[in-house]
Parts: sequence; structure tokens; C-alpha cells
Amino acid sequence: MEKNPWQKLSSKRIYDNSWITVEEDQVINPGGGNGIYGKVLFKNLAIGIVPIDENQNTWLVGQWRYSLDEYSWEIPMGGGPIGIDKLESAQRELKEETGLTAAKWTEFVKMHTSNSVTNEVGYAFLAEDLTQGETEFEETEDLKIWKLQFQEAYQMVLDGKITDSLSMVAILKLGRMLGV
Repeated sequence: MEKNPWQKLSSKRIYDNSWITVEEDQVINPGGGNGIYGKVLFKNLAIGIVPIDENQNTWLVGQWRYSLDEYSWEIPMGGGPIGIDKLESAQRELKEETGLTAAKWTEFVKMHTSNSVTNEVGYAFLAEDLTQGETEFEETEDLKIWKLQFQEAYQMVLDGKITDSLSMVAILKLGRMLGV
């Protein structure tokens, strides 16, 4: 096991809201020099879902991403509060964003989204044996739902039309698992 080469001297909270905390640490870096390190600490897990039906269809969600100032197609996803079961969060997000419920769930991805400055952890689930119901969008969501062949979503990743990191990892890994 590797030993942490960083030494934290002090930590100061710079910003805090319902989703993130930003901290600034005074450190001694691995080379022995004094420095600062800024961290964004997430209060939720990133939870993504790839629903697949018996005909190899999947669902994408389109929305304007405020922080990027651009439109984005993604797998259904959202935040899962830390301390709440990841599967429970995945089931809630799939229902909210697509109206779908699933009888079979498989967790197949764990990833760190930007580990140089954040502690965010992302998980992706495969949802199968689907039943369609009504969506339950949150107030902040203005979503478009698109049902398409999984192969087409896979190609969208390869063509750079899907750029969200959790969506890309989940679609590419599931494509490999399915032999796409």
C-alpha cells in the first residue's frame, strides 16, 4: 500500500451549499515545498442508469447544462445522497427522468469523475425488465427523453455527440459487455 506523500497543515472552508463544499488546504507537497490545494467535496454520489429493453433499446435524456452553457445528451442520472443506498437512488432517478421502473438491476461501473480536484464518485447501473410509467421531473429539470437502439447511443459516444463522462464510461463498458 502506498503512503500519502502530501502533508496537510490546515484546511479552510471557502464555500458551501446543498451540493458541494469547497475547501482550501495549506500543504507540504510531495517535493517538500509549501503550497495550497483546492478541493470540491460532493455531498452526493453521481448515479447513472443505462436502461435496456428486450429489443436492445435504451433511453437518453437531453437537457441544457448550465455550467457548460450547452445542451447535453446523457444516460438518465442524478445525485444520490451519500449514506442512502445507491440502488435506491438509481431507481428513483430512472423513474423521475424516464418514467421507467426495472425488475432487474446490475451495478457495473464505479469511477472517479475528476480525481485531481474533487472527491466525486460515480456509479452506473444496468436496468432491465422495464415497465413504462409516468415521469416525475424535478423543478430544475426541463428534459427531453429519447428512446433509441443501444448501438446508436454507443456510436454517439464514439462520434463525440455524448460527452458526459459517466454516460461515456457506462455506454462504452456496457457496449463491451454486450459485444457491440
